[in-house]
Amino acid sequence: MNTTIIIIVVVIVLVILGGILAPIFAGRKRSERFHDQYGPEYDRTVKSLGSDKKAQTEMDDRRKHVGTLNIRPLTDIQRQRYIADWKAVQANFVDQPGQATAQADHLIMEVMQLRDYPISDFEQRAADISIQYPTLVGNYRAAREIALRNEQHHAGTEDLRQAMIHYRDLFDELLKAETVDPEK
Repeated sequence: MNTTIIIIVVVIVLVILGGILAPIFAGRKRSERFHDQYGPEYDRTVKSLGSDKKAQTEMDDRRKHVGTLNIRPLTDIQRQRYIADWKAVQANFVDQPGQATAQADHLIMEVMQLRDYPISDFEQRAADISIQYPTLVGNYRAAREIALRNEQHHAGTEDLRQAMIHYRDLFDELLKAETVDPEK
């Protein structure tokens, strides 16, 4: 064989390999990007839906949905009120941990509703939260699971304490968002 034919064959093989490998590497890169952006929530979605592509579509749909929402910040007055409410819930934990956990769950929903998140369905709330607070949504789900077990009287004090920590982390983030001055 002469050199020209060998070069042509090598080029053809490289083009074919490039055509095969490029989408694979692009898919991996996209998966890495989603994982970097959404962390464990992306992994949970991949596991739940069975593929990276389905999970990416789901996360894109969630992002689009959240983009249609008119999430608004709290006013300083609202923020201060909810900080006081949270302190009261935490203080109640000492004497009534089960009741305090239920109050924390309710307080989270109240703040979300005030900020104009849809709150009627827990899974939708968690999906919406997963876009803006991807590192906290797993904890929110865990806290909610404990709260539901608490309703059935199957959660111990340590479980309830853990739920309160999870709720507090999300609560702090929901209140941390930019505040507005109602006078402006």
